[in-house]
Amino acid sequence: MPKSKVRKKTDYTINPASRTPVKVKAGPSSTIYVGVMLGLMLLGLAWLVVYYLAATPSTFGDEGQALHWMANLNAWNFLIGFSLMVAGLLMTMKWR
Repeated sequence: MPKSKVRKKTDYTINPASRTPVKVKAGPSSTIYVGVMLGLMLLGLAWLVVYYLAATPSTFGDEGQALHWMANLNAWNFLIGFSLMVAGLLMTMKWR
């Protein structure tokens, strides 16, 4: 039986220009950045909790509402609360 031809494989060499180290200007995030990031997430959570506890219509009617202005926003409260939390979560991508 005839032997198959052996193909010569080309050696893969890494381009030395692409392997040069790049100095990254990265340091730890400031405490203000971390505070704002965590603050936004907690503020969004607090907004939703306050809406559920104090601004939703109760069995006593509208007189029992503690926050009339928040109750008037209705479903917009969800957008506000979740937007604050998402903004805080997006800030975590730049956190070092």
